[in-house]
Amino acid sequence: MTRINLKTIFTAGFFLVGILGLRAQNVSLKTNALYWGATTPNLGIEFALNNQWTLELPVAYNPWTFSDDRKMRFWLVQPEAKYWFCEKFEGHFVGVHAHGAQFFGGFSDKRYDGYLAGAGVSYGYDWILSPHWNLELEVGIGYAHLWFKESPRIPCVKCYENERKNYFGPTRAAVSFVYIF
Repeated sequence: MTRINLKTIFTAGFFLVGILGLRAQNVSLKTNALYWGATTPNLGIEFALNNQWTLELPVAYNPWTFSDDRKMRFWLVQPEAKYWFCEKFEGHFVGVHAHGAQFFGGFSDKRYDGYLAGAGVSYGYDWILSPHWNLELEVGIGYAHLWFKESPRIPCVKCYENERKNYFGPTRAAVSFVYIF
């Protein structure tokens, strides 16, 4: 599985901050508590494009192996453009997101090694808690195409089948803590 270079991700994020300008109430950092509940570290950066549009760039990475060699390792990116009904980082919003991931592992008698890509739409609400802190709730539905190798849990180079699946349903769920610069 390809390793994510976090230094590259943060460098790209800071480069974008430099391009867009780090001004008050134009950039936020966020983390999704639902992902943390599933043992998945995650971080997102969101940029204001104007007073009603923002662009969010979140990443999540799960590197863990659980008991009895059960694992579901993955990395995920899910960029989203949001339209805010009132003004950025406050109140109701709708969004359009894309997602891409690479995964490896399994919890049953099968292993899965593959990728997914897709897109969806979302709705959310952002509460202002203080001048720098917000709480954001979001749900989304969409489509994902998965292509992967399915094999028995016992390592076997020749014992796999190439599979493809299409998924329609929930593609985004977030309870995010947001820090606004």
